Amino acid sequence: MSTKNTDKSAEKDPADWVTGDEPMTGPQESYLNTLAQEAGTEVPDDLTKAEASEKIEELQEETGRGKPKKAAASRKKKAS
Repeated sequence: MSTKNTDKSAEKDPADWVTGDEPMTGPQESYLNTLAQEAGTEVPDDLTKAEASEKIEELQEETGRGKPKKAAASRKKKAS
């Protein structure tokens, strides 16, 4: 019997990615620019995939994006 591991700690560290030193992807750049704008900061255009991933995680924590908001989830349950 196999179970799917949803533990974030099981994900591969961007520093260990085989393609981590390649330039960031278009979607990474677009999302990173959105997050940077919300955070009131700027990011370099020449990040690698791994660097962009790490910066995205950092800015998600700073802006609250990409994480479920407990208050919003709580309101949805009460409305049901």
